[in-house]
Amino acid sequence: MVFDNYEFTNRGGRSYNEDSAGSRIHEGEGLFVVADGLGGHSYGELASACVRDTLLDAFPCRDGDISRWFEEQIAGANRRVLALQEEKDAVLKSTVAALYILGDRAVWAHAGDSRVYYIHDGRLQAVTEDHSVAYKKYKAGEISKRDIAFDEDQPRLLRSVGGPDHNEPTIRSYEEYLTPGDAFLLCSDGVWEYLDDEEIVIDLLKSENARQWAEYLLLRMMERLNEGNDNLTLLAVMLK
Repeated sequence: MVFDNYEFTNRGGRSYNEDSAGSRIHEGEGLFVVADGLGGHSYGELASACVRDTLLDAFPCRDGDISRWFEEQIAGANRRVLALQEEKDAVLKSTVAALYILGDRAVWAHAGDSRVYYIHDGRLQAVTEDHSVAYKKYKAGEISKRDIAFDEDQPRLLRSVGGPDHNEPTIRSYEEYLTPGDAFLLCSDGVWEYLDDEEIVIDLLKSENARQWAEYLLLRMMERLNEGNDNLTLLAVMLK
């Protein structure tokens, strides 16, 4: 499997960019990470970079048990962020959305409201479910999916990296075989809140490579951004 990937991050309308993104690729294996720091005053950037670097520095998984590897590495990142809190005497946490591709297998993990989207055969096959109060309200039928982004409880996360509890990721292993043409989008809430699921798929189908796909998505967002909008981070992955 050949990886075509492109990442973009920008502070948007905020004073600091507290998001982080990165990837590692080696001999048919790929790891892709997006993290969104919480804390303000640039401390969120430290938390998200800590999460990203913990995962990327541990790549690749040696025994093939990627789900367990994610559990161990995110637990390690949690310990490192807790140590940063002690050092800075401040509360700083991070979300994480991470994707590991090994041959024709995919495993992804997330904590918080950064997302992983998976598109196969021109259709959205899966998307992570946010660990947030707003997403719980959507699942309960209290609000629509589109309303999640604008709900007053959207900032209230139920899980994140950097706490003594409620830090465990949700991990999914994709059981079907990946095929060329499949694609993944990892992004922070500053991106997905301006995009509908259908638009993500439509822009993929128009694109010849990961960078073009990302640029189509960003163009859509530029027309919708509000003053003071959140940091914008996305990582597009296409399999060829």
